[in-house]
Amino acid sequence: MKNIISRRGTSPAHLQVALLGGRFLKLNIFLLLLIFSTTLAGAIEFSYKYNTGDKYRILSTVNEDIYVNYKLGYKSEIINRIAVEITGTENGKGRHEAVFQTAEKTTKIGGTGVTTQPTLFEWSRDYPSKYEQTNLGYISIGSEYYMPMVRDVPVFPERELYPGDTWSAAGEEVHDFRDSFGIKDPYRIPFTAEYTYLGEAEWKGEKYPAFTVSYSVLFNPPPVSGNVFPRRIQQSSQQTIYWDIDHGQVAAYEEHFRTIIHLSDGQVYEYRGRAEAEVIESPPMNKEEIINDIKAEIENIPDASVRVSDEGIVISLENIQFAPDSSILMASEKLKLDSIAEILMKYPDRDLLVGGHTALAGNAAGRLQLSLERAQAVADYLLGKRVRTPERMVIQGYGAERPVADNSTEEGMRKNRRVEITILEN
Repeated sequence: MKNIISRRGTSPAHLQVALLGGRFLKLNIFLLLLIFSTTLAGAIEFSYKYNTGDKYRILSTVNEDIYVNYKLGYKSEIINRIAVEITGTENGKGRHEAVFQTAEKTTKIGGTGVTTQPTLFEWSRDYPSKYEQTNLGYISIGSEYYMPMVRDVPVFPERELYPGDTWSAAGEEVHDFRDSFGIKDPYRIPFTAEYTYLGEAEWKGEKYPAFTVSYSVLFNPPPVSGNVFPRRIQQSSQQTIYWDIDHGQVAAYEEHFRTIIHLSDGQVYEYRGRAEAEVIESPPMNKEEIINDIKAEIENIPDASVRVSDEGIVISLENIQFAPDSSILMASEKLKLDSIAEILMKYPDRDLLVGGHTALAGNAAGRLQLSLERAQAVADYLLGKRVRTPERMVIQGYGAERPVADNSTEEGMRKNRRVEITILEN
């Protein structure tokens, strides 16, 4: 059972001890950078540039070691997906609407070594956000929003920059400690960021203009209302940001980080790792065309249906059969999944979410765990068919929280026992 969360990744709400605020640290840089150059060589004057209707997607990966009371306790791998749209512009400002999503898999380090590494990423909390940003990078945002987590980074001076030029500016991190510590309001950590313009630097064989961002935190925050709270925070972050002049936006990002948090109950958590991310492009999903194509292909698959959702296109397999009270797929269901796999292979550019659902039987915790295990069984089978690689597929268990029929009837329970495979738009 996972019981902590990465500083840069979101974990499920049932985790017992979590540092829930750190999951998207610095990754919002990709949302914020829309940079253009005033010259093709020599000095560059950086500025954010916004066009109404522009949409961006960012995919990041984080690998970190997590120490509990100075002993290695967990290894974590996180995938973050961020989608942003510019909904309007005014006086050089851009209005942003964004959704931050994350999935992770965590391995607990036992006394005899590493336990079995999970094969799939588990979907976690989504964070919608709305904010405005000036052409130099300063953010205005409502107090109710937790994302973007790092704010006023990067910001730029109102002058041309040559390679080697430096500047500094204040920024802050905003953390979500509701699930982990019972702290209900966004938790803020101030810092001063130091910038250096590098000129050209290489990312994955290509050269881009780049700059570094670094900051250190030594913060003794005042007590706040909660079950437990930070008493001392030490942190260092070294980042390199690359961008594409031709398209006027960030190309990629990488970071090395270390964070130590001393808690009011005497425990100490430390996070060491590396993150990287890049802007990815995919054509808009033509949901109407896709759903019509899939409807024609699932006509002969028993108990299968397809519908449109906010996340994308959902293929639902009702009354999916497992061995009693288990996540062992019956042979008949594998034949159905073979047909579903052929459909999914036609949309290779889209990531997948496999969600498990149960009828209203047993207790809530048992239903949730069984639904997650069944989602994993279906996802594992699809992975075996090479439908996607593990980092392109996430799982989630819903228990009986999302019924599609009346659980007081056998027919209703039959419909509610289902697995849904979502072809994700973002």
